[in-house]
Amino acid sequence: MKVAFQTDIGLRRQSNQDYVGTFKNKKGYTFAMVADGVGGQAAGDVASTMAVLHLGNQWELDDISTPKRAKEWLLGQVKNENAAILAASQRFRDLQGMATTLVATMIFDDQLLMANIGDSRGYVLHKQELTQITTDHSLVNELVKNGKIKPEDAQLHPDKNIITRWLGVNDEALLDTYTYMIKPGDIIMLSTDGLTNFVTDSEIKDILSAELTLDKKVKNLVKKANKAGGRDNITVLLLERELEVKNYDA
Repeated sequence: MKVAFQTDIGLRRQSNQDYVGTFKNKKGYTFAMVADGVGGQAAGDVASTMAVLHLGNQWELDDISTPKRAKEWLLGQVKNENAAILAASQRFRDLQGMATTLVATMIFDDQLLMANIGDSRGYVLHKQELTQITTDHSLVNELVKNGKIKPEDAQLHPDKNIITRWLGVNDEALLDTYTYMIKPGDIIMLSTDGLTNFVTDSEIKDILSAELTLDKKVKNLVKKANKAGGRDNITVLLLERELEVKNYDA
């Protein structure tokens, strides 16, 4: 599994509240995450860092080898992490109001498990076709689903940045999960909205499909977001399936 990632402060923000990380468990399976924190001062940075490092460290201690078990594990661990973020926010005045989005994927032999809360996204590029796997938890997406606005109007809607789900806001922490079959050559992308708010899916597909190294593709995506204004922190993580692998018992 090839991995490349970059997080960038952008051109307008005073700090970077995104966090990104990859981890392997005892069976060698990869768990990758991207989080986008919010909150005053450094609070958003704390929330995103807590989520990625705590979940990643727990993954390294486990020996999960199937998506079914991974889903059960992840739902429980995210509930625990949500409680930890809430507790820290309530205990420390300078952390009050902190929260974070999360998009994550676990890569198994021929299948991935992807999960998200908030508007950080997960995509898969297969044979130069880009598919968004996750669904944004945002007010604008709810308006689109309910037929109140057209999909093409969502990008410029004034309430585009209103998120309906976070880690650290309340006790629910509702995580959506998805499974997806993957093939050799597929590229998995996780990113914060600092990329997807300013770079179109078509532009992302063109960069991911180019004959470039994974590192160069990441750099080009970040550069594209900055050229579009860089009005937010930008984080991109790419994983590429390399070889044919055996099947597993689900």
